[in-house]
Amino acid sequence: MRPAASTGFPFTAVVGMEDLQLALILAAISPAIGGVLIRGEKGTAKSTAVRALTEILPPVDVVPGCRFSCDPERPDADCLDGPHTGEGTVRPARLVELPVGATEDRVLGSLHLEKALAEGVTAYEPGLLAAANRGLLYVDEVNLLHDHLVDVLLDAAAMGRATVERDGVSVTHPARFVLVGTMNPEEGELRPQLLDRFGLTVDVVASRDPAVRVEVMRARLTYEAGPEGFVARYDGPQRKLAERIVKARDLLSEVILTDSALRQIAEICASFDVDGMRADLVTARTAVAHAAWSGRTVVEVEDVRAAAKLALPHRKRRNPFDAPGLDDDQLEEAINNSTPPPTDPDDNPPGPGGPGGSGGEADAGDPAADSPDRDLAQDSADRDLADSAGQPGSAEDRSGDSESGERPGAAPVGDVVGSSSPYKARLLSVQSAGAGVAGRRSRAITEVGRVVGDRARAGRESGRPHLLATIRSAAPHQRARGRVGAGLTVRSSDVRLAVREGREGNLVLFCVDASGSMGTKKRMGEVKTAIVSLLLDAYQRRDTVGLVTFGGATATVVLPPTGSVETAVRRLESLPTGGRTPLAEGLLQAAEALRIAAIRDPRRRPLLVLVTDGRATYGDNAFARARQAAGWLAQHGIATVVVDCEPHRGVRLGLAGELAADLGAEYLDLGDVAAGNLVRTVTERKVA
Repeated sequence: MRPAASTGFPFTAVVGMEDLQLALILAAISPAIGGVLIRGEKGTAKSTAVRALTEILPPVDVVPGCRFSCDPERPDADCLDGPHTGEGTVRPARLVELPVGATEDRVLGSLHLEKALAEGVTAYEPGLLAAANRGLLYVDEVNLLHDHLVDVLLDAAAMGRATVERDGVSVTHPARFVLVGTMNPEEGELRPQLLDRFGLTVDVVASRDPAVRVEVMRARLTYEAGPEGFVARYDGPQRKLAERIVKARDLLSEVILTDSALRQIAEICASFDVDGMRADLVTARTAVAHAAWSGRTVVEVEDVRAAAKLALPHRKRRNPFDAPGLDDDQLEEAINNSTPPPTDPDDNPPGPGGPGGSGGEADAGDPAADSPDRDLAQDSADRDLADSAGQPGSAEDRSGDSESGERPGAAPVGDVVGSSSPYKARLLSVQSAGAGVAGRRSRAITEVGRVVGDRARAGRESGRPHLLATIRSAAPHQRARGRVGAGLTVRSSDVRLAVREGREGNLVLFCVDASGSMGTKKRMGEVKTAIVSLLLDAYQRRDTVGLVTFGGATATVVLPPTGSVETAVRRLESLPTGGRTPLAEGLLQAAEALRIAAIRDPRRRPLLVLVTDGRATYGDNAFARARQAAGWLAQHGIATVVVDCEPHRGVRLGLAGELAADLGAEYLDLGDVAAGNLVRTVTERKVA
């Protein structure tokens, strides 16, 4: 039975995204793979492909009225809506979208406050994980989601169940879904430990081939001109692809993963020096899925190759600032040097479906083999890896492109000095408590943390109730409400929510002196090392960062505020130094950057880090103008840290300390940036 016709863009009509289509189909065949992370620049049809996937997923048979979409033939024994009896009903596979601003209550579910307080009943309201069971859970901009929510999603995707232990609720329910996350790397990377939890990853870039771009435009424009007719043209390929997915799922448990195939997978993973065993397991599951997708019952070399290309790119990172990617030449060499799987299925197989017989995984040879324009299976499984290593859009190419020629008006061309290995940097923070975006830097009123008070609930707002405050709010009204004797009548207006203090993420804007007064190459190397260390700290604390430089006669926003700390590091490393010091211009440019950032993201409080020796040599009354600009920043309450880069040899002018006093800023010597070193305050500086 097929669902009713849809006018969404057909999956088989997506052009030039063979690897992406393959990864999505493999995850649909075997959800145990652990989901798909799609990384790509804006406008590359990431969301279009994901939403189109639901049109080719087989419909599901569910128990009518069950909030957890139980299978009538195998209902969950602990289902809160059970026990189930009677016939099931068929509905299309469901796509559940999780918004970036979702709370933990919305994802996991929450306690029904009115019933709990008024009736003493522990009633559970299911969340998005329950709604996504036996369907597709889509998280757009997953890199902007709170880390603890990403952990919750990935745990549920790996275990197939969601467990809720909070507010008097203890519930476990099935949560078997295909998890798909999309992200734009320019807005920041996922942490390596979270990247590793995604089964597969695909880097998507727009093709540089004019012929492919023309095909993309033609398909999209034709679809927009007449969606119904366009969709009808692809009805045949869509149905055949859906049928092929069903056949692959049925074949999955019969696929044999031989000992030789397991050894080859282990040797390939070891050659890439990946951490832990998750890479090996995911690669094995994906290879099994690929074999089932290709109609084979024994895993072969091409299955292992296709699986490694999707399962390893995001697991070979060694440095937090390294972009995910896989060297195709290295992969081909690893495959050639490993033990190949035999063609004889009697090679001591560990059992159907992979290690432990845990129910196989399918492979991804041809996402849309019956498409009228191409055979995706052959494109993905038989592609010459060596030839594709240098194609435009690879991770290596993008990394190189992002470093060249994108800093108009930056400091004048001069010597470029690199940084040394970063160290653990001191925590810099905004001193007053705010109410910004959840993170790990400054104190703020957040959804998690220690309870510091209570507040009224807005409408039917969800959240953790402050029970004592709620009782106090309801107690004075009991006689008016007719309550006699024991018990308590609680209304919605009585409910008080807990106010919690935790940590927030900030916008850390670096304003860096790139003039000739910064001293020798060694000193500039120390400056860059300190900034890279602070950037690493910002990366770990979930901050947004920006970079302003000043040197010669200009100040420039080298990097507008962004979540991509990696980009900030690359821009900093290629920063030349030389010329005069337009200090006032640098401060004013930083102020303008912060003004624009506040309009775009008013909840994220700024922290300005000024890195300079304090000398101002450009224009009339240069230092006086710099102090005037500093006073303006102080009046507007901009939290600032001044890192003094003046060399210790010879006579020290102490200009950076004076500037810190004008800014009302925390003062650090360059050597004090490292955690554990002595902090010299402005007052101590003056006494000395």
